[in-house]
Amino acid sequence: MILAEEFLRHAADCERMAKFTHDRDNKSAWNGMAERWLRCAEWAKKQNSATHNGDKAKLHRRSADSSSH
Repeated sequence: MILAEEFLRHAADCERMAKFTHDRDNKSAWNGMAERWLRCAEWAKKQNSATHNGDKAKLHRRSADSSSH
């Protein structure tokens, strides 16, 4: 989940920048980037979860195959 954590750090950085800027357009841009990083973090979490679930399924199948011999 390291990638998701990195994306969350980027989102937090963008949110901080949005708080400190006084320009409405810049604030909107920073908030938009923060939202995009948050979506990337969610995607990374799902990918990580799918990868782990796939690994567990493979291990389960391998275990079942070897016990039937």
